[in-house]
Amino acid sequence: MVIDFQIHWIVPELAGPHHPENKPGAYVQPDGSIKRYRPKEWSEIDKLIGFIDASGIDLAVVSVMDGMKGDLKMCRIGNDRLKWAEEKYPGKIMGYAHIPPFGGSEAFAELERCKNELGFKAACMFTVCKGVNLDDKQYWPFYEKLCELDLPLFIHPSIEIEMDIYPDYDLARSVAREGHLQTALVRLINGGVLDDFPTLKVIFAHLGGGIAANLARQISYQDKEFWFTVGDPRASRKCKRDFREYLGEMYFDTAGIIADIDAVKMALMKIPARSIVFGTDYPYEIRDPKVVQKFIQDIRGLPLAKDEIEGILGDTGRKLLGV
Repeated sequence: MVIDFQIHWIVPELAGPHHPENKPGAYVQPDGSIKRYRPKEWSEIDKLIGFIDASGIDLAVVSVMDGMKGDLKMCRIGNDRLKWAEEKYPGKIMGYAHIPPFGGSEAFAELERCKNELGFKAACMFTVCKGVNLDDKQYWPFYEKLCELDLPLFIHPSIEIEMDIYPDYDLARSVAREGHLQTALVRLINGGVLDDFPTLKVIFAHLGGGIAANLARQISYQDKEFWFTVGDPRASRKCKRDFREYLGEMYFDTAGIIADIDAVKMALMKIPARSIVFGTDYPYEIRDPKVVQKFIQDIRGLPLAKDEIEGILGDTGRKLLGV
C-alpha cells in the first residue's frame, strides 16, 4: 500500500483567480511583491484522482493550502469540501483537519467535528501561524487538544515567508522555506513541545527541510558552554534529552525533494526508516505520474529490509492514521 502524505487540492470556493491561459504564471504587483496564478485544473478533484491512480498511490492524505492559512470560516469550507471529495471517491483520499490554532473553543469544536463527524485522521498546519512560532505557549492548548483527540499533526512550510522578502531567483520557495522547516523543527525540540506532549505525533514535510544534512551542526549547538551562550536567556535553551532521540519520535515525508532518491538516502543516514513516510507535493512540485512511479520504484530498490521499505511507502502511514 502506498500512502501519500502530501497532496494539495485547491478547493474551488477558496481559489484565487486562475491564469487566463490555464497555466502557472506570475506577475510583479505595484508594491514589488509577486502574484502567482494557479491553473484551473488544480481545483478539479477528478484531475487529482487521475494523478494518484496513474501514479500508483493507493491513498492520498489531502490538505487545502488556502484552508491552512485561513480563518475558521475558510477552514470549515476546506474541511467540508474534503469530506465531500472523500465520499465521492471512497478509499482514494483522506482529508487533513484544518483549524486556526489560536481560534479558541470554536476552533477546537471544529477539530472535534473533523475527528468525530467527518472522520479525519490527522490535522495540518504551517510552521508559523500569524507570526507565532511553534514553541510559543500560545500553541499549548492546541497541542493538548490534538493529544486528547489522538490526531497526528502534519507541519508544512509556511507561506508567511512572503515572496517579496526573497524576490530574487525564487529563493523564498527554493531555499527559505526549507530553512524555515529546520527552524520550526529545532524550536519544537528545544522548546519542549515533545517533552510536554509526549503522545503528540508530528509529521514534518520535506524530510524536515533536509535536517539530516545539517544534524551534526544542530547537535553541536546544544553544547552551550562550547558556543559561549550559557546565561543567555534565549540562546542557552536546549532540549532535555539527546537531540537525536526526538527525531526518532517524529515522522518526515519525502515530499519537497522532487523525487530525488539520493535525498532519501541521505536522510536515512541520520533518520531511522521507521520515521519516514511517503509524499510527493502534487501539484506544486510533481505533476507527472511517471515521476512518482519511478520514485516508488527507487524506494523499493533501497538497501533496506522489506518491512522498512513497506513502512516508508505505506505501512507506517497506515498505523499513524489507523487505517
